[in-house]
Amino acid sequence: MTADRPKVRPRAPHFSSGPCAKRPGWTLDALKDAVLGRSHRAKLGKSRLKLAIDLTREVLEVPADYRIGIVPASDTGAVEMALWSMLGARPVDMLAWESFGEGWVTDVVKQLKLPDARVIKAPYGDLPDLAEVDTRTRDVVFTWNGTTSGVRVPDADWIAADRQGLAICDATSAAFAQRLDWPKLDVVTYSWQKALGGEAAHGILILSPRAVQRLESYVPAWPMPKIFRMTKGGKLVEGIFQGETINTPSMLCVEDYVDALRWAKAEGGLAGLVARSDRNARALLDWVDRTPWIANLARDPRNASNTSVCLVIADPEVTAAGPEAVAGFAKELAALLEQEGVAFDIGSYRDAPAGLRIWCGATVEAADIQALTGWLDWAYAQVKAKRAAAKAA
Repeated sequence: MTADRPKVRPRAPHFSSGPCAKRPGWTLDALKDAVLGRSHRAKLGKSRLKLAIDLTREVLEVPADYRIGIVPASDTGAVEMALWSMLGARPVDMLAWESFGEGWVTDVVKQLKLPDARVIKAPYGDLPDLAEVDTRTRDVVFTWNGTTSGVRVPDADWIAADRQGLAICDATSAAFAQRLDWPKLDVVTYSWQKALGGEAAHGILILSPRAVQRLESYVPAWPMPKIFRMTKGGKLVEGIFQGETINTPSMLCVEDYVDALRWAKAEGGLAGLVARSDRNARALLDWVDRTPWIANLARDPRNASNTSVCLVIADPEVTAAGPEAVAGFAKELAALLEQEGVAFDIGSYRDAPAGLRIWCGATVEAADIQALTGWLDWAYAQVKAKRAAAKAA
């Protein structure tokens, strides 16, 4: 460990887990073709929205018979549309191992008040026992990648191929960085402000034919807000999945998404994005493996995220002082790096164990991750020395 200031700085200090780093080389010129001052329902506006949908299908390798819609309110809006429109037809298993999964549990148990909602939990750093989940007869709601815990499902083998229920997957920090098993998924949601670094506000909702069948055959017992309605007269409103959005979208944000998707194609499509994310995460985790003062919050390497990597302080001198001292140490370390302009927004999520959270998705460069690790060691030494001096005074 050295207190010497590193000579190499990250080219881009943007390691936030959302909104995430813009693609390499991005400038405002990328938005020059945005449809501004025109109705999004005009032919030109709808063509750009449809282009975003078509590029999404191509890059994410979404099956041809799955519908893709642009919906309001980011990933949260997309998930809520699915929960409020489809749940209640069958019993449901709710999986939670981090804060966003906990949020969907709250919606289903306390807001929708479904009578047969079984909650299967695990603490931060672990996955629930997936063998407990009954996907054959029950619906299931889960996050593919826990954004606030850095723990992801390793695959979808635990989801029954002959299931009767729906598999509803919040994939917001997994899409474009991890391969999704489409035949095992009926509803997939995400926000493009995550792995593609797009401007926020909109969500993506992807439906399998089985999900469409649920929408057309089941009417929930509760009132449905207009912003969640996807059927009319018992039939799917197909326009939503052709670029006719429920409400007015930001065409600047849509253009930014189109630009990110084109960049993704140039990087080799989904395979290229997964490889970039894996490379970034490996650069960070190799440093973690050789650094005694830090550890991965994900306890099983097989389930460790390659996007939202969550780290905890492992220095016994720091941890012995208690949780508040650990939180203060991590906060001071993150603030120092922000002050130096080498890492922005890398503190852990407010509900998660105190530590650091570093985004390693495809829009980040591995060289920047490698440069960051030197600054992490430097900041740790600075904070440790400052505290030692204060204690001795």
